[in-house]
Amino acid sequence: MKISQVILRHMKLDLLHPFTTSFATEYDREFILVEVRSEDGTSGWAESVAMPDPVYNEETVKTNWHMLEDYLIPILLHNDIQHPDELTEQYFAFIKGNYMAKAAIEGAVWDLYAKKQNQPLSSALGGTKKQIEVGVSIGIKDSVAETLKTIESRLSEGYKRFKLKIKPGWDIELIEKVRSAFPDIPLMADANSAYTLNDVDRLRALDDYQLMMIEQPLAYNDIIDHADLQAELKTPICLDESIHSLDDARKALKLGSCKIINIKIGRVGGLTQAKKIHDLCQDQGIPVWCGGMLESGVGRAHNIAITTLPNFVLPGDTAASSLYWADDIIEPEVTVENGWISVPDSPGIGYQPSLEKINKYTTYSRTYRTERTAAQTESCLI
Repeated sequence: MKISQVILRHMKLDLLHPFTTSFATEYDREFILVEVRSEDGTSGWAESVAMPDPVYNEETVKTNWHMLEDYLIPILLHNDIQHPDELTEQYFAFIKGNYMAKAAIEGAVWDLYAKKQNQPLSSALGGTKKQIEVGVSIGIKDSVAETLKTIESRLSEGYKRFKLKIKPGWDIELIEKVRSAFPDIPLMADANSAYTLNDVDRLRALDDYQLMMIEQPLAYNDIIDHADLQAELKTPICLDESIHSLDDARKALKLGSCKIINIKIGRVGGLTQAKKIHDLCQDQGIPVWCGGMLESGVGRAHNIAITTLPNFVLPGDTAASSLYWADDIIEPEVTVENGWISVPDSPGIGYQPSLEKINKYTTYSRTYRTERTAAQTESCLI
């Protein structure tokens, strides 16, 4: 594949409802949409999941733009790529970190590659499922009553698993009341690094509520303290923010830091690395699932594709577009029927990016060409 152009678009979509975690409340979603074009005009699409501020990890929308513009795009435009695996394994290997930036451009190349092979992205990745089971993530609400109402609504829509965001002071009472109202639903808690080992008694109290898992209770970069905590809990710990690479996953499993791993494509540096972590966990009998970062439909399409691999045995966070966006940027939008998403069978991501909607929500864009003369500004709508 010879890439002739890369287009970066700075996008902004308003969320239908504020989404609150232990570290931030999001009212809209700023992200970078990446389009790579081959010489025959075929496009591959992906998005960066970095946030505007460094609150989930150290990456941001601005740092991702810098890495893409100054490092990753020049590498891509100067090389003939035979397979997307080459990007993270060879061409990008000297660049430390910056996993979300790498994942954004690698994902677009994966989409293009699958289209060139006339395959769905899921098949190109080695996936076999025709449907994937999905759950829903529920942010911190103003009241327990509002949380219960949201669960009831999502339950009626057929979602298969319910994730509640928690933090100190919004945890035991919340889980107790939810479990009392819904004694049989698959339920988990996500702490987004809000606790320390000083909170072990509080976290141990959650053992009484038959949770599927507690996700990332301790520091975002920790695997040592999580091993100590897991030894104190009956409930499985799931690691999210701590796992950035295959090596991180290998070390965490060796230490006993978790019993489940959440694989987010952006967090681990792309689809190639996500596959490798999946394979490691499958070999060791560790279940995985696909987490979400409030992606637009383009990012959701990538999540659907990776979830078709066999060891994604727990429902992920890839809920319907309509739960988050009044107007998604793909056609058709991602829909859920009784907790299942049908995997598209057309080449690439299987959803068509709508240029009309993309242009509507683009605040700024740039095109980079193989001629290497200069970046050409296409639009500046701010």
